[in-house]
Amino acid sequence: MNHDNSIHKLSDVANKLSSLSISNIAAKINERRSKGEKIFNLTIGDFDPVHFPIPLILEEEIITAYKSKYTNYPVVGGMPELLESVSAHIKYFGGFDYNPNEIITGSGSRPLTYILFKTLINKGDKVINVVPSWNNYNYVQLVEAEEITFEAKPENNFMVTPEEIKPLLGFASLITFNSPSNPAGTTYSSENTKDIFNLIVEENKRRIAEDNKPLYVFYDIVYWLLTYGNTKFINPVEVCPEIKDYIIFVDGISKCFAATGVRLGWAFGPEPVIAKMKQMIAHIGAWSPKPEQVAVSKFLKDTAEVEKYLKGFKSGLFDRLDLLYKTIMQIKATGIDVDAISPQGALYLSVKLNLIGYKTPAGKTISSVADITNFLLDEAGIAVVPFFAFGANPDSLWFRISVGVCSLDDVREVCKLMKKVTSGITHL
Repeated sequence: MNHDNSIHKLSDVANKLSSLSISNIAAKINERRSKGEKIFNLTIGDFDPVHFPIPLILEEEIITAYKSKYTNYPVVGGMPELLESVSAHIKYFGGFDYNPNEIITGSGSRPLTYILFKTLINKGDKVINVVPSWNNYNYVQLVEAEEITFEAKPENNFMVTPEEIKPLLGFASLITFNSPSNPAGTTYSSENTKDIFNLIVEENKRRIAEDNKPLYVFYDIVYWLLTYGNTKFINPVEVCPEIKDYIIFVDGISKCFAATGVRLGWAFGPEPVIAKMKQMIAHIGAWSPKPEQVAVSKFLKDTAEVEKYLKGFKSGLFDRLDLLYKTIMQIKATGIDVDAISPQGALYLSVKLNLIGYKTPAGKTISSVADITNFLLDEAGIAVVPFFAFGANPDSLWFRISVGVCSLDDVREVCKLMKKVTSGITHL
């Protein structure tokens, strides 16, 4: 068989796509582990079920649903009982007032995100992609749109401000938001949210008066139930009701219930948009398996169990994040140019590691972001992800630390190793 890649003429869209940076890093980690090296993998936004299992009731309901032979096709767009449960769930926990006909479910948030882009965006349309964020630029490429990248600043907790985004609004068909943020683990404030979405509403009033296509909002809220302390997720529709006509939220069970492999997500927004998304998903077939839909519909109805699970889940995540945060601040107090943003949400900690210009204990000079990453991996066995993997400037000295696949004891050992290796570096 001929495996010569030169004979395969693929589409322009396929040729433009690249592998996810995090996947590439994970491959390197797995290779080193296969050689017997102990690596603390703080790169992946996933959960080790040993430390963070899915809710027991959800697990039991999934098993029951399979035993009850719910193995034929589900209803396109979501089983009615699931749509009812999602509607009640998002209203109870977040004040989202959406009827079942304004909700669609699918096999996770990613296919729904693709279908949303495909529903709203024409070839050549402009999409404002606020970074650092999950890899939305791949969806921009898949629909052959033009990306307008805006990089949020660390001094604003990697959240864009109204003043920064206002000049770009007149050029785009879609703008992306994510809160709590992946990778930053930070959230939009109530005031910031209100001001940003008021600007979008005003932009759309102008467009409607001119009979032009509105500016839509894609809002990734897959971490919205994972906030800590006094931090609260802000529902944009509550602080700016008029945005409801233009905003589509994407959510699911993957992150807030540690169910990344169960594959069930949902989107909600204006009924005409959701109805067209349901037509599209019928052709793609990216629906969640029927047993999972039946099980999740039952689990979400039990708000007491949902609250109980979230309380323990969030406590475990916060304990890990807070320990890492305090460690970074202790290292900062020694005079080394590192920093961190205190945990606000999700399972991530934003960490600045400006170690350029230092010599490592192994005698290597650090002169780039790649050197910093390799220093931690080679001399401490700690794997982290640079923010450039999330669309930030390649020279950004900020990194994402993820705690979903490690125990609290693992984190304690990571903290000791970080203190040890940084205490041994010397400035040139």
